[in-house]
Amino acid sequence: MDRTERILGGVVGVVVGDALGLPVQFESRAEVRAHPIAGMRGHGTFDLPAGSWSDDGSMTLASTLALTEKGFDPQSLADRFVRWYRDGEVTPFGHAYDIGNATDTAMRALMRGTPALSAGPKNEYSNGNGSLMRILPVALHVAAWPDAELVRAVSDASRITHGHPRSQLGCVLYALVVRGLLAGATPEAACRALRDGGAAAVAGTPLEAELPAYRRVLDSGLEALPETGISGSGYVVHTLEAALWSLLTTASYEEALLRAVNLGDDTDTVGAVCGGLAGVRYGLSGIPADWRAALVRGDEVLAWARAFAAAVPGGGSGR
Repeated sequence: MDRTERILGGVVGVVVGDALGLPVQFESRAEVRAHPIAGMRGHGTFDLPAGSWSDDGSMTLASTLALTEKGFDPQSLADRFVRWYRDGEVTPFGHAYDIGNATDTAMRALMRGTPALSAGPKNEYSNGNGSLMRILPVALHVAAWPDAELVRAVSDASRITHGHPRSQLGCVLYALVVRGLLAGATPEAACRALRDGGAAAVAGTPLEAELPAYRRVLDSGLEALPETGISGSGYVVHTLEAALWSLLTTASYEEALLRAVNLGDDTDTVGAVCGGLAGVRYGLSGIPADWRAALVRGDEVLAWARAFAAAVPGGGSGR
């Protein structure tokens, strides 16, 4: 599988995962299991057609556009996010919706003129998954960069909406797994590399103090946990754990995503975060064709992803 196929799979995989989980967002695990997700379906929580995607997909696509146009630049990312939030760009129906509290606070700050790297709330109670859900394009863009530059860039991208180092660390750990998957590693090998080198990558940075929060990600054995030990909540740590667990305990994009969204709770974001990982692992062709065909504005999503894939640096630093 070539690199472009994996990049396309990652970007489209986020949007598909968002759309797959959206109809049952906020439902408990028991409620979801009473009528489990088996494929794309419409209506549900937001009463929208099948294939509709929310803020996860929109902010991911906004990131691809910013990176395609200007490379890695936090202010360019922030400007695109404002255009999504204020003007409804890269949304299914022309308006932004399903926006988390921290992201909403950051968008309002950006519109008041706050610099990109100062906009995200910094308190410990602002560690939702709103930066993790849209970090995949940045992770792909910087995958070939040295560790220190990758950590700095991914942290800066997270800070636009989530200023606490715990959220930034979650994005960095995700990006390190994406790096392995993009290079062709299995999920097991990519997570093993994370466990071997993740702590060293953030040593000496403000992120280092948050490593204990990700103990289950960084220690071996996450994949051995029963489903009852995995939470689908919107807390950034839980979302990363759920996405990795779903990837590690399955053998295809379809299996991984169905496992992720049927966990209940923040189903669209767990689906989006897992969808990015599984999309890079299995490629665009690994995403069920009927799921891709159901996406609202699907042709445009793929076109944006293709333009982004052509602009992703092949090696060295793009800073």
